[in-house]
Amino acid sequence: MKSKESSKILDLDRDLPTSAADILALGRARNNRIQDLKTYLEFLAGFPAPSTPALGARKGPAGPKRFEL
Repeated sequence: MKSKESSKILDLDRDLPTSAADILALGRARNNRIQDLKTYLEFLAGFPAPSTPALGARKGPAGPKRFEL
């Protein structure tokens, strides 16, 4: 595969402008790492549980019969 136009060097200042708010958000995301399993599980527990109908509507693996435990 060949490009018709020649490649141009990417100028990050011009082609990907970054605001001070962007830099702060990236710093917060980098420094907000979860340190241990307990903290991670507490983080996951903060999400609402999906409803049974919503789980039932999700497409699962294809197969001739329904999976049961």
